This record gives sequence, C-alpha cells and structure tokens, in this order.
Amino acid sequence: MPKQDSKDLKEIHDLFANQGYIADRPVTMSVYLAMKLGKPLLVEGPAGVGKTEIAKVLAASMSTSLIRLQCYEGLDASHALYEWNYQHQLLHLKLHEGDQEKRKIETEIFSDRFLLKRPLLQAITAEKSTVLLIDEVDRADEEFESFLLELLSDWQISIPEIGTIKATSVPQVVLTGNRTRELSEALRRRCLYVWIDYPSFDKELAIVQSKTPGIDDQLALQICRFMQELRQLKLDKTPGVAETLDWAKALVTMHLDFLDKAIVEDTLGIVLKDWQDIRHATDSLSELFEKTGISSKIG
Repeated sequence: MPKQDSKDLKEIHDLFANQGYIADRPVTMSVYLAMKLGKPLLVEGPAGVGKTEIAKVLAASMSTSLIRLQCYEGLDASHALYEWNYQHQLLHLKLHEGDQEKRKIETEIFSDRFLLKRPLLQAITAEKSTVLLIDEVDRADEEFESFLLELLSDWQISIPEIGTIKATSVPQVVLTGNRTRELSEALRRRCLYVWIDYPSFDKELAIVQSKTPGIDDQLALQICRFMQELRQLKLDKTPGVAETLDWAKALVTMHLDFLDKAIVEDTLGIVLKDWQDIRHATDSLSELFEKTGISSKIG
C-alpha cells in the first residue's frame, strides 16, 4: 500500500481512537474508502456492537453535524424528507384572506419559508457536508428503500410545489442494519459494506477499559470473560458491547472490584432484556463461572 494511503488510514484510526472508538482494520479501511470515494457505507451486524457509533464518531472527527434518520416500519418520504407547515400556511391564508393576488399568495405558501425539512432534506441542503446516519434501514419498508435509491444516486429531491432541489453539499452517508429483513441488491450495490460482529475478548477488554474510567483490572477481565461465554448460550437476545459497558459502569458505580454469584444474579437485568434469557443464564451460572475461571468468587 502506498505510504500516503497508509498515513491516511492511520489518521482515521487515530481519529476514531481519540473519540474512544476502538476500530478494527476492516472498519478503518471501509470508512477510509467511503470518504475517499464519496460512497455510502452500509454497516451490518448484531445489535449493540457499535454500528451507530461509527457515524457519531465520524461526525465528531470531521467536526461536522450528525443528521440521523431513525427508520421504522411505515416510514414514508414525508417524514424522512419534508412536510409543509400546514398551520402556518393556513394562518398566512387567513391573514391575506381579502387579497386579490391569489396566485402570489399560493406561491408564497409553497415556498421554503413554510417548508419543514426532515433529515434527508436537511442533509443535502446543509451549507457544509454533514454525516447522514440512516439507522436500522432494514426496519423500513421496501417502498422507502426504493425511494432512497433515487436520492443516493442523484443527490436531488423533487418537491411538486417547488421543483427539483439539488444537493448543496453531498453528505457522508452511513446506513446501519440488523438484518431483520434482507436489503435489496440495488441498495447494496450503491454502498461499500462492512460487517461488525461481537468483539473478541481482547477487543472487548480494551473497549471496557477505555470507556469505563477507574474500573478495576480484575473486574474488567471477569466481565469480559463472562460476556464472551454468555454469548455462547442459546439466547433470544444476545447482549452486545453496549450491554457490557452498561454492566461495567453499573458495577463501578457500586464500587465493586470483582464478580461473585450474588452480584451477577442481582444485575443480570442490565445485560439481558428477556426473562427467559435471564432464567436460562441463571440456570447456567455455575457452568459459566467455571468456564471463565472465576468459580472461586462464587458465594
């Protein structure tokens, strides 16, 4: 790899590290190429592994705004793109009720003054390039995904009452997905792609130590060993790094420096969010502690 590219990659790695995000080389490379090529980046992986955080860290490292569109079933263009401020339009019509120039009034009420910009329109009309996060795109309907293709291809939006609005600046786009449904090939082709899995023990330990100031080394080791083994159980909702950090911060707040059976049983609700998962984990505690090498701390 040319020296300049290696330097740029290291700069991106360092920028992420300065924001407290420990990025693997595939993530660093994907972000680097997405920025270099001006392409959207599609990030998939289990819940809680740091997909959304990539966009947040990218925006912070670029010293620009993060504009977030949270996707959900039934999301349509009006909520993602724009809406008319109907109340202000009606008020304007009432104030000019007796005016003769109706055509002029109609033109006025369908102007930028009465336009409510939603995330997608905000992103392409910003004076400075922003980071546009389209979060959990797989939760939106296929119809919305098709609409999104046009925007990502042409970087312009057509508003019937106004006309075509072309991008003032092209945002850096990050799309995330949990694979709740399969995304179209057309969307995938428009993006660079990276998969983020549950972290290795060493990476998770580094994340915990970085994100939880003052944590005892022994406690950090035990937490990460326990989480690595916990994910091997057949759970309905496998915990991610987000839950690991919540647990670590809670235990530090309680001024604890090691795990034991009682502490784990009392705090499992921080890590697991399903009662059947909690019951399954509780039944497996002896096995989990034995595998993590901290069985001497039980009781």
